[in-house]
Amino acid sequence: MLKNYFKLAWRNLVKSKVYSLINVLGLATGMAVAMLIALWIWDELTFDQYHSNHKELAQIMTTYIDNDGKMATGPAVCLPIGNELRTKYGSDFKNISMASWNFDHILVVGDKKITSRGMWVEGSFPNMFSLRLLKGNINALEDPSTILLSASTATTLFGDADPINKMLRLDNKDNYKVAGVFEDFPRNTSLNDVKLFLPWKKYITTEDWIKRANTQWNNHSWQVYVQVANKIDMDKETQKIKNIVMDHKVAATDGREQAVLFPMDKWRLYSEFKDGKAAGGKIQFIWLFAVIGVFVLLLACINFMNLSTARSEKRAKEVGIRKTVGSVRGQLIGQFLAESVLVAFVSLLFSLILAAVLMPLFNRLAEKSIFLPLGNPIFWLLIILFTLITGLVSGSYPAFYLSKFEPIKVLKGTFRVGRFASLPRKVLVVVQFTFSIALIIGTIIIFKQIQYAKNRPVNYRSEGLITINMSTPDLYGHYDAIRSDLLATNVVDNMAESSSPTTDVWSNQIGFNWQGKDPNTLPAFGTIAVTEDFGNTIGWKVKEGRDFSKEFATDSLAMVLNEAAVKLVDMKRDIVGETIKFNDKNYTVIGVVKDMIMESPYTPVKPTVFFFDRNWANVITIAIKQTVPVRDALNKIEAVFKKYNPSSPFAYKFNDEEYTKKFADEQRIGKLAVFFTILAIFISCLGLFGLASFVAEQRKKEIGVRKVLGASVFNLWQLLSKEFALLVVISCVIAIPLAWYYLNSWLQRFDYRTNIPFWIIVASGTGALAITLITVSFQAIKAAIANPVKSLRTE
Repeated sequence: MLKNYFKLAWRNLVKSKVYSLINVLGLATGMAVAMLIALWIWDELTFDQYHSNHKELAQIMTTYIDNDGKMATGPAVCLPIGNELRTKYGSDFKNISMASWNFDHILVVGDKKITSRGMWVEGSFPNMFSLRLLKGNINALEDPSTILLSASTATTLFGDADPINKMLRLDNKDNYKVAGVFEDFPRNTSLNDVKLFLPWKKYITTEDWIKRANTQWNNHSWQVYVQVANKIDMDKETQKIKNIVMDHKVAATDGREQAVLFPMDKWRLYSEFKDGKAAGGKIQFIWLFAVIGVFVLLLACINFMNLSTARSEKRAKEVGIRKTVGSVRGQLIGQFLAESVLVAFVSLLFSLILAAVLMPLFNRLAEKSIFLPLGNPIFWLLIILFTLITGLVSGSYPAFYLSKFEPIKVLKGTFRVGRFASLPRKVLVVVQFTFSIALIIGTIIIFKQIQYAKNRPVNYRSEGLITINMSTPDLYGHYDAIRSDLLATNVVDNMAESSSPTTDVWSNQIGFNWQGKDPNTLPAFGTIAVTEDFGNTIGWKVKEGRDFSKEFATDSLAMVLNEAAVKLVDMKRDIVGETIKFNDKNYTVIGVVKDMIMESPYTPVKPTVFFFDRNWANVITIAIKQTVPVRDALNKIEAVFKKYNPSSPFAYKFNDEEYTKKFADEQRIGKLAVFFTILAIFISCLGLFGLASFVAEQRKKEIGVRKVLGASVFNLWQLLSKEFALLVVISCVIAIPLAWYYLNSWLQRFDYRTNIPFWIIVASGTGALAITLITVSFQAIKAAIANPVKSLRTE
C-alpha cells in the first residue's frame, strides 16, 4: 500500500510539472533558509564549547555601585584578587589564573618581524582552557622565560621547522624560548584571536607600576579566570566571594564594588548586565532568527497548501472515483500526505544543494565558518525528521480538505467548491505577506539605526588619523625627536601621545574630589593622559577655556574635562579655573571640550578627564595631511619609525576604521536580515505566481467572454490583479502595527536611537504592493492578451 502511495505521488508530481516545480522550489528555498539559520543558531549556542571544561570555567567580573544603587559591571579586576581567592576560597576552585588583556606584541625571529596578539597568563591557564597542544609542554608557562605559540604563528615565524626550544624576541625587550605550539582557536570561541601566551611570573616583574599594584585594591587593570570545583553552584559562590575586595577597603572614597562569577557558557549570549547580573545580549538575535527560520519555512509550506487546495477541483473526480471503488477517507489522507512527503524529500535534495551554494555568501555576511556536517549521522537523522515533519505539515490541510469530497456530487457534476472555498487560501496569502512586509520594515529600521548612530557627531577629526601602539621601549623617551622628524616629512599635520586611542577609554578611576562635592557620592571618570599636542592632533572642539600648551609650565597639573564630566561634577559656578583633586594631587581645570564618541556610539558619552602626563602615554596618534595621498604619507611615516624602532614592523590602525567596527554587530544582523527578507519575498512571490497561474487558468472562459464583449487588456489585468492587491493591503494593515511594536521595543535598548518615521511604513507597503503586482501581472497580462477563440473553443 505504501509503495502504491508513493508510485501515484510520483506520477502526479511528473504530470503537473509547473505546479511541482513551484512547490519544490519554494519548499527547497524555505528548507535551505531554515537549515542555514539552524546551523547559525547551533554555532552560537555551542560558542566556547571547544574548551572541554567550559561548564566549570568563569570570569570574575566587578560590579561598581554608586550611592543611588546604580550598578555597572565590567571584567577589570585588581591584581591582589587572585591570591585572595586562593587563600580564602581555595577549596572552591580547581584553578585560578590572573591574565592581562589581549594586546598586540612584536615577535622577531632573525629577519622575520610580525605583530601578533597575546595574553600574559598564569601557568594553570592552558590546562584550564584545555589548549590542544600539538608540540611541547602544556605546563611550560611556569617557567618565566617561555612562550606558547599558536600553530599559525609558529608556521609564520619558523616555517616547517620544529619551533620547540627555538628563541624569539618579544617587543624588542626580552628573549623567550618556544616551549609549546597549540592548535589555533576556532572562530566560535572567545579566545579566537589569541595567538600566543606569555608567563605571568615574568609580567609582574616588568614594570614598577605592576609591582606596586600587587597591594592596590583600587587599581582595576587585569582579568581573572577561575575553574570551579565539582558541584559548585556559581550563583551561590558569587554570594560567598562578592565582598572579597570590599573587605580590604578602608576609606569611603575607595568606592563600593562586588565580585561576580560570570560562567563561560554565558559569555557569548548574555554579555549585557543589569543590576550586577547577566541579563541579555546576543540571545535576542537567537530568538529573532529562530522566529525568522520558522516563518520562512512556514511560508514555503503555505505555498504548498495554497496550490494543493486551489487544484482541488481538478482532483475532485479522482477522489470521487476512488471513494466509489472502496477507498476510505484514511487511505485518501495517506495518499495526499505521501505526495507532500515525496515533494518534501525531493525538495530536501535541492535544499542541500542550495544551502551549499549559499553557504559562502552566508558565512561572509554572518562572519562565520559554518559548514554542512554531511558526515555526521546525527545531522542526517535530524534533517530526515525535519523533512518528514515539513512534508506532513505542508500536506496536512490539503489532505484533510480533498479527502472529504462527496463522491456522488463530484461524479454527478453537482460538486461546487463554494463561495468561501478560496477564503483559507486568501488568509494564508495574507499571513505570507504580513511576515514579508514586517521583515522589510525591520530591515530598513536596522539600517536606519546604524546610519543614525554613524551620523552622530564624534567631535574630533574623523579622517586621516592613525594610531600606533608603543609596543617596544625604543619609542619611549623620544617624543620631541619623533614629532620633529614626522613634521619634517611634510605629510603630517601633527602628532601626540596618549594613554588611550580616540576609539576607546582604557582607564576608569574613582577617588576624585572637589569643592562642593557631595561626600556620599563616588563618581567614576574615564582618565586619559595626553601630551600637549593631543587636542590639536585629533581636532577636538574646545567649548570653554583653553587647550594644553607648552607655553604654560603649570599644565603639568592641569585638566581638560568633557561635557559629560562637567555635568557629573555638577558645579553651579564656571568650572574653568576650579581645582579637582586626583591621586593626591590638585589639578586645575583649564578647559572643557565637547563630548567625543570614544566608546559605543549607541550610549551616552562617558565622563572623561584629560591630563598632561608623558609617562602614562602608550599610544601615538598621527594626523595625516588630507591633501597628501595616504600611501605616500604612510611610506614617509614608516621611514621615521624605522629610524627609532628598526627591529619592529610598522603596525598602525586607521582610527575611522576602528570606529566603524563598533557597528559590526548591528551591520551583521542587518545584512542577514536583508538576506532572509529577499528569500522570504521570493518564496511568497513564488506562491503568488502559482496562484495567479491557477486563477488565470480557472477563469479562462470568463476572460474570453469579456474580451469578445470589448474588455480591454487593462480591464482584464485589473480584474485579475485587484484581488491579490487587496490581500497585500490587508497584510500591510496587520504587519505595520506589529512591526512598529517589536521594533520600538528593540530600539529601546539603545540610549541613542532613531525613530520609526511614517515614510518607512508607506515605502514598505508600497514596495510589497509593487512586487505583488509585478508577480501577478505576468500571468494576468498573458491571460488578457490570449486569443479568446481558443479559450472558448475548449468548452
